[in-house]
Amino acid sequence: MATQASSLIHPSRIVNRWAQLVAGIVAMMAIANLQYAWTLFTKPIQAQLHVSLVAVQWTFTLFVALETWLVPFEGFLVDKIGPRFMLGIGAVMVGLGWIGSGRAETINSLYFWYGVGGVGAGVVYGGAIGNALKWFPDHRGLCVGLTAGAFGIGTATTIAPVASMLKISGYQHTFIFWGTVQGIVVLAAALFMAKPPEGWTPQGWKEKEALIKARIRTSAKDLTPFEMLCQPSFYVIYVMMTMLAFGGLVVTAQLNPMASSYHVDNIVVGLGMTALVMAITVDRLLNGLTRPFWGWVSDHIGRENAIFASFILEAVAVFALLQLISHPVWFVALSGLCFFAWGNIFSLFPSVTGDLYGRKWATTNYGVVYTAKGVAAAFAGPGAAWLFAKTGSWTKVFWAMIVCDLIAAFMALLWLKPLAAKMVKESESASAPAVDLTPTPIKARGVA
Repeated sequence: MATQASSLIHPSRIVNRWAQLVAGIVAMMAIANLQYAWTLFTKPIQAQLHVSLVAVQWTFTLFVALETWLVPFEGFLVDKIGPRFMLGIGAVMVGLGWIGSGRAETINSLYFWYGVGGVGAGVVYGGAIGNALKWFPDHRGLCVGLTAGAFGIGTATTIAPVASMLKISGYQHTFIFWGTVQGIVVLAAALFMAKPPEGWTPQGWKEKEALIKARIRTSAKDLTPFEMLCQPSFYVIYVMMTMLAFGGLVVTAQLNPMASSYHVDNIVVGLGMTALVMAITVDRLLNGLTRPFWGWVSDHIGRENAIFASFILEAVAVFALLQLISHPVWFVALSGLCFFAWGNIFSLFPSVTGDLYGRKWATTNYGVVYTAKGVAAAFAGPGAAWLFAKTGSWTKVFWAMIVCDLIAAFMALLWLKPLAAKMVKESESASAPAVDLTPTPIKARGVA
């Protein structure tokens, strides 16, 4: 085990890896509102700024684009410098993003400040996921799932007070208050984080590695981002991630307008919550729980098998929601099932990226894959809103989600799985020590 840390953090200041995992989880929970509470703000912003839903949803698209498309560059800085300093910068930007949005008086000003928050969220998201990939090669699916799950579940703990503050104080005050809270929490979490020393492996790794490789296809090489881009498997992963991200982002961005269209948004279903607020709460809980759950499942049955099973379930859930969305209880239950089957992409795809392309450049490599979410956001935000405005119905949007789920599920099983097997086999052959096949000379014996 190497003792020299290749970062700005001295080895004596590197916190236990499990404590770092908790810090990453806390940071991810703190930034969750930027994406998952957004749907609550759409109607108040429309009313205040006198703009269309399509114009408002461009804010969400810009946020997701900046949160995702800059992650490769941000991830490179995290890989080189370490997560502590970079997450500190992210904390400041996350806070300013919502505080500035609360003070925005025009739609263009809102775009700018929410975009700043998107850049900060990308730094935090990429840094926390990358840190989990590096520190936990022995529990990759589970620990990446726990980290990513915190981003999904974080809003569940704050959605009720955010919704209450929106009604009492308006969206501008809500943005400013929660922006301040989120920035402080992320800054505190960043202080605990550092990347592993060069060559570090967990205790007992040699014994664990053989068992893991029996279940999971794991490359023997650390690929740079450029080398990853030369692999056919990368493009299969990227297309799958784009199609699968689309469905969940539609529900994330459009749940409020959907509930309003089917007249279930203001119906009280229990605990004093409307169907919309309860659906968002349940969705966020299941969106968080699904990530460690499916990450753990994939550690045991393989990533491709887990992707196939979960997205067949997702297609069924979306079809059922289309049939029963006008019933408040079913609206809550089935939107929750959609998130349970969908949110795992944020544990399964970073895990398969780490498996196939190695740990050294894990943050940068997954950052490149993560940009697929930004591509999907263009279709899920203004794209889905435009199709609804054009047709007056969400039906075609739902069918687009179902088709994407089914295609990607079968791509995982029939295309990615054999490609991954071939790639791992080639990497093992390339890293195997050369065998000297030169015949050994035989000494002649003297004759008595």
